Amino acid sequence: MKILVLNSGSSSLKYQVIDTETGEMLVKGYYERIGQEQAFLTHKVHGEKHKFEHPARNHERAIEFVMGRLTSDSYGIFKSLDELDAIGHRVVHGGERFKDAVLVTDEVIKEISDNAILAPLHNPAAILGIEACKKVIPGKPMVVVFDTAFHQTISAEKYTYTIPYEYYEKYGIRKYGFHGTSHQYVANRVAEILNKDIKDLKIVNCHLGQGASICAIKDGKSVETSMGLTPLGGIPMGTRSGDLDPSVVTYLMKKEGLSAEETENLLNKESGVFGISTVSIDFRDIEAEALAGGRKAKLALDAYHYAIAGYIAKCAVAMGGIDVLTFTAGVGEKSPFSRGEICNLLGVFGVEISGKQNLVKGEEAQISTPESKVKVFVVPTNEELMIAKETEKIVKA
Repeated sequence: MKILVLNSGSSSLKYQVIDTETGEMLVKGYYERIGQEQAFLTHKVHGEKHKFEHPARNHERAIEFVMGRLTSDSYGIFKSLDELDAIGHRVVHGGERFKDAVLVTDEVIKEISDNAILAPLHNPAAILGIEACKKVIPGKPMVVVFDTAFHQTISAEKYTYTIPYEYYEKYGIRKYGFHGTSHQYVANRVAEILNKDIKDLKIVNCHLGQGASICAIKDGKSVETSMGLTPLGGIPMGTRSGDLDPSVVTYLMKKEGLSAEETENLLNKESGVFGISTVSIDFRDIEAEALAGGRKAKLALDAYHYAIAGYIAKCAVAMGGIDVLTFTAGVGEKSPFSRGEICNLLGVFGVEISGKQNLVKGEEAQISTPESKVKVFVVPTNEELMIAKETEKIVKA
């Protein structure tokens, strides 16, 4: 099947068309600044990148323009949109209702909207993309794939917060976890690399990018993860704080006179490794500053690496051991320095990596030594392929 995978932001639209029979990405693009006069599209097809400066006042107009590129003689892959079989939408938060991908219906859209309070930057944007597709490409089967769905196998004692239980019953306050599509893809891929049944492996996957989370996968299922009610929880990230003593939040609100919205902004956009280092939101810049002797940059990365190693240990406890450790996403795939620092902290588990093998960037590779008690791999993620496969499965069913 030819599947269009869409990831809609509030003013952006990322897309790929994937052939699920071959796993090949046929075309990809990124529409930026939707709603502004300076809106533009970057469209890559047949190995060539094309840029179109084209104002799109909303997602519907943006998708109309993208569909025109997909059926263009010069930039397209289809003679007509009849050749497009289905559309898969990435949705961040599915709450407790959605344990799997589902076909889009009016009821499903309402549920996504109801969960927007838990993902205010993501769920409303996804709805914009879904509604635009309904108007521009009516009749095409559409599927939503949730970042939270993979983690619905986590047991109650691991997802329940130790606050009055009535708030879980009233508001659904619990750990949900995110990056599920990425964790699922990497776990299945590393099992293929090892030529083993995923049910025979205890895997910890580190999805380390601007957003980051750790996931324990046992018997092919998520049993523990670092992110919580929202994507703010867990390990420190580019600009997100990760887990804190809750009193830090209330103390700052009182001392600085911050509103709830201002506090959320502080923790989401001004904290993490950027908040400590004050250098940049780009890990490459912080790493360069740390290696050049920058004290705060080094402190930021030391705290980051320590928190990740600590959560890997927690995941090992959740599974009763660890067979495989994987690194993926921007930092995980492309930072030998961070991988090395994290693995150096995991000697207690018998983790040992090869300095030479660890130099790899953005490629599949085993970086552990033959003597290492835990196999360590770099596995580039492919969330779009996972979404395409989930879409195909639901449409065929």
